[in-house]
Amino acid sequence: MVVSRRTVLTTAAAAATAAQVASAPGARAADAESPDEVRRTLRAAADYAVEKVRAVAPQVGGFPVGTRFEKWVYSQNGDWVGGFWPGTLWMAHLYSGDGAFRDLAVDWARRLAPRRYDTTTHDLGFLFYPSWVTAWRLTGDEAWREGALEAAGTLIRRYNTRGRFLRAWGRLDEANNAGRVIIDTMMNLDLLAFASQESGDSRYLDIAVEHARTTQRHFLRPDGSTPHVFDFDPVTGAPVGPGTVQGYSPASCWSRGQAWGIYGFTTIHRRTGEAEFLDSARSLADFAIGALGADHVPVWDYRAPQQPYDVKDASAGAVMACGLLDLSTVTGERAYRDVALRLLTALSRTCLTRTSSRADAVVARCTRNRPAEDGVEISVPYADYYLLEGILRVLRPRDVDRAIDLSSL
Repeated sequence: MVVSRRTVLTTAAAAATAAQVASAPGARAADAESPDEVRRTLRAAADYAVEKVRAVAPQVGGFPVGTRFEKWVYSQNGDWVGGFWPGTLWMAHLYSGDGAFRDLAVDWARRLAPRRYDTTTHDLGFLFYPSWVTAWRLTGDEAWREGALEAAGTLIRRYNTRGRFLRAWGRLDEANNAGRVIIDTMMNLDLLAFASQESGDSRYLDIAVEHARTTQRHFLRPDGSTPHVFDFDPVTGAPVGPGTVQGYSPASCWSRGQAWGIYGFTTIHRRTGEAEFLDSARSLADFAIGALGADHVPVWDYRAPQQPYDVKDASAGAVMACGLLDLSTVTGERAYRDVALRLLTALSRTCLTRTSSRADAVVARCTRNRPAEDGVEISVPYADYYLLEGILRVLRPRDVDRAIDLSSL
């Protein structure tokens, strides 16, 4: 019997929709454990993470981008993930109170200084929010604030006024990818919100809002799932259609991208108060919750043919947990928090590198780019960062608020 790809995807979509309706039991699973037991699990995971970072930090020779045979592979300029290593050091400092982590975070953040003027990428939020913005919030040194504002000024140069979107990839003078937008950019918008708040110039937030609205119109499917990519004509701004690079297909739902969307739409709602962005965050969250398997560790793509038995991406779970905790606070709905706790406890129990004496990272079972066979079931720096952020949101909410600003209008 031959089954077409279309049939497989349609079946997967139907299964995801059915599971979404049954998402409440997944939320109740968190209630099966006492709050004290959950906190003990998260505290043990944070203790492990901090000690791992403490042991590895002296040997780190660049910005970690992923692991090979459990050892960090480095980028000297940080690639798109450079902000997460100093961000992880900041989280370790907040949790432990150890000034050595603060000193290391400052040192590593300074090494990103040349990237303030990098016009080849949309990822300046990933680079400068967990590193420089956090450094300013925790030290009060105006140099960090000014540098983050410079990075925001560079980022808005990628704005296409006709299509009302921030271009994802490529140099500004390159035609290739000039109309390409990806769901990940939702996470870079908070750097622009920060810039408007600190400078008094509404232009930054205006661009962030327009990009979010464009993403909302063209990425969100009726069932709450999203593609990784959407292309536009860069000259006219007209929509071309969905695509993917890191997902299974243009019709699938890459789990980490879905998590970026949950977190990003919740954040832009907090910064603007606009109800439409909260509605989008809910829609994405409800789909992702419904697509989770019993182990609460996301597969790399919710509509890949082999799901729910496909390779995992623990980083998607860590990002999603942070977004759901945020969403629960904004909406007052406990169910989102319950799923977030279930995600964090599942990652803490089944995805840490505790059984390996040679591992450099904290979190295992991450998948970077499955279609390219690039980093399948490895460790990545953003998984370590968001796991610690999520745990601190539960155990030390005031501390993490000082670092990344969890306030709403």
